[in-house]
Amino acid sequence: MPPAERHLMELDLPTGVRAATPADWRQLGDITAEAFFEDPVNEWIFGRSRAIQSAFTVLARDVYSKRGQCYLAGDGGAAMWCTSETNRNLPTLSMLALAAGVARWGTKGAVKRAITAGEAMDANHPDEPHMYLFTIGTRKSARGQGVGKALIRPMLAACDEARLPAYLENSNPANTGFYVSHGFERMKLFEVGDNSPALEAMWRSPR
Repeated sequence: MPPAERHLMELDLPTGVRAATPADWRQLGDITAEAFFEDPVNEWIFGRSRAIQSAFTVLARDVYSKRGQCYLAGDGGAAMWCTSETNRNLPTLSMLALAAGVARWGTKGAVKRAITAGEAMDANHPDEPHMYLFTIGTRKSARGQGVGKALIRPMLAACDEARLPAYLENSNPANTGFYVSHGFERMKLFEVGDNSPALEAMWRSPR
């Protein structure tokens, strides 16, 4: 793959889906957070929806909207991707902002759980080059309308064209069927902390 900091995957986007820019960071964070409010792993880490929103907004602003490839389906859905070579680490000031928001809005121990979860995800991340789906989700009002399919299919088609695998960590068993229907297979289950709900590492080979 060419340098990871550049958006090089050419996608054929359907009507209603557009590439997000760094200026869209707040919308990316808000949609993603709402999609994850009832997510088992994120509830375990953060404890409260306001903390989930704070964390995803910082990540959207300072990592994925700048270094990844992000997409919006109106105000109903969002997806954040990056190449496996992308530096996903937050700058120091951004890390402090994320920790401050989680400490303020999360339950006791949320910052420590967030750090531990990040370390576990990094430790289990595959080494083989791939496209990484950090998040995909829809607002409650947009569910059941095919928004998730419209968001995920263009990147998977581009991966197939480039002969590039895709990887994700599924944090909600309710979504396993969606990912399986798009060609992902379970690699393993792993915990992100003591007695946490499991993350499902999933891999999709190009077709």
